[in-house]
Amino acid sequence: MTDHKGTPVFIGVGSNLEDPRAQARKAVAALSALRGCHILAISSWYVSKAVGPGSQPDYVNGVVALLTTLSPYQLLDHLQHIESHQGRVRTVRWGPRTLDLDVLNYGDLVLNDIRLTLPHPGLADRNFVLLPLAEIAPDLVLADGRRVPDLLAKCSFEGIVRLPVGD
Repeated sequence: MTDHKGTPVFIGVGSNLEDPRAQARKAVAALSALRGCHILAISSWYVSKAVGPGSQPDYVNGVVALLTTLSPYQLLDHLQHIESHQGRVRTVRWGPRTLDLDVLNYGDLVLNDIRLTLPHPGLADRNFVLLPLAEIAPDLVLADGRRVPDLLAKCSFEGIVRLPVGD
């Protein structure tokens, strides 16, 4: 068995355009191909209403756990490249998108600068992030000391549906 080293990282995956399930699966394949990254777990996929401007299609969301030897900024650059490769165009904030990849938590690093905030600032308010995160890391303590079980206990599950396995 190969011994994988690196920092444990959780990546949020979301899409609501151009076959969102296929976009999510393609993103996982791209993450698994990244040098310096090893996927540990992939959550189920969940469907939820879009949060953002105007009328948008529903989102498909999930979370991927991985080990990485990449720095947070190297990882972010790779995630943005994957998004662009899958047709992401950044025009409207919180608008519809083919792919959204967010670094949710990066080991024990707390960071807040112009490019990256860790843990992800919206994590605690988003059932479409907390539910899949809790599925693959039920006892996770975020870098800022918040516990996923505590955040999940305060979260509404309204408007989110877990997709059957194989979907």
